[in-house]
Amino acid sequence: MPYTAEDFLKFIKDNKVNWLDLQFTDLPGRLQHITIPIDEVDESSVKEGFGKLDGSSIKGFTMIYESDMVLQPVYNTLSLIPWSPGVARVLTRVFWGGGKGRFERDPRFVAEEAERVQSEMGYTSFFGPELEFFIFDKISLDVATPQSGTGYKIYAREAPWSSNGGFIIRYKEGYYPAPPVDQLMDVRLEAVETLQKYFGFTLEATHHEVATGGQGEIDFRFSTLADTADKVQTLKYVLKNVAAKHSMVATFMPKPMFGDNGTGMHTHFSLWTKDSKKNLMFDPNDEYAEISQTGRYVIGGILKHARTLSALVSPTTNSYRRIVPGFEAPVYIAWSKSNRSAIIRVPSYFKGIEKAKRIEYRAPDPSCNPYLAFAGLLMAALDGVKNKIDPGDPIDENIYHLTAEKRKQLGIGELPRSLDEALDELEADKEFLKPVFNSSLLDVYIDLKREETKAMQMYPHPMELYYYLDS
Repeated sequence: MPYTAEDFLKFIKDNKVNWLDLQFTDLPGRLQHITIPIDEVDESSVKEGFGKLDGSSIKGFTMIYESDMVLQPVYNTLSLIPWSPGVARVLTRVFWGGGKGRFERDPRFVAEEAERVQSEMGYTSFFGPELEFFIFDKISLDVATPQSGTGYKIYAREAPWSSNGGFIIRYKEGYYPAPPVDQLMDVRLEAVETLQKYFGFTLEATHHEVATGGQGEIDFRFSTLADTADKVQTLKYVLKNVAAKHSMVATFMPKPMFGDNGTGMHTHFSLWTKDSKKNLMFDPNDEYAEISQTGRYVIGGILKHARTLSALVSPTTNSYRRIVPGFEAPVYIAWSKSNRSAIIRVPSYFKGIEKAKRIEYRAPDPSCNPYLAFAGLLMAALDGVKNKIDPGDPIDENIYHLTAEKRKQLGIGELPRSLDEALDELEADKEFLKPVFNSSLLDVYIDLKREETKAMQMYPHPMELYYYLDS
């Protein structure tokens, strides 16, 4: 991958690129793009950026009277688009027009600021998200007019309700059937091979996930904060396009169907010295999970701010249909060595391996903006270390089976049960985020999310007719 402007231009020339796709992420987390002819690309524009963006048309960006913005390439994200011959894509940073500097509501800017702050504190961190998703054959969606009502139907070749005579996967039995029961292995492998060949990924695994209806997962090698967020956006982009090539629909929506597991993005996190030579979370003498005191402070910070982080890592109204007991999604604020009913677990597959010591934060789902989610996670962890926040004792039993009284005795809190509740927490608990999340971004983010919740509250739910039509 290119790392300098000269490398960038050489890649363009060597690969006979005719069009350059400039991609960036809006505040809610969706990938946006502008495509320009290659004769617009020269050394000056590659270094200084392309003045092509009307920021007033992008959610969460600017007003119409301050709309001229510049997109500066992130060199090492340049790659060919295999399904569009002659086209290359590159992720970009967003700047104000007129030489006014970096745009403070660019999500990637927040990620870079988080990396700057941790470096000044003497740390570096690594993130390893596990992206889950569904691949459906088709979605039939009816939202044409408010008067006609709303509804949808999922067509999925593996699912019991729409199988075309082939094998089915029963509810909660999708982990890990071999082909031909797993009917989507080839689609996942095509996405994985595309990521490896064209986008520079190091892949670790791909497999079917627990749910029926085409749920899968792709795991890639951990990396630094901004680079990992770039990879999340790239993976989602590639999988959606590969699925579309097969006339299918890939979605990272947290809970698209009732009665089976939702889609999460369990995120592995570790804190190291600035030179990346020592894992500060590893203690070989710790009998419980080889987790150091610093590691415990990391956990303490995340648990303290878990309800606030929900607004960033579970950022849609649909996210809270996933976060319910009984479907492996975290509901309770606790930590453990290998207990998947806790929001944080300390993986302990092997002993004595420093580079493998990490925590798994199980709250995020892939509808989040990864730049904001990872930055928020890092700031909570650093707050824990800075203020020596103790996480309390680990919980080594199934929290779902504990009574409310027992959970209260153990001091186990609960995550918010709605996006509105999570936004309330974010409004009340901003201080730990402020070193990297500016007030402008947070205020606009909260306003956008409040608009989403208000819109959803206005629509009758199909199940409300089932329960209340005879009222």
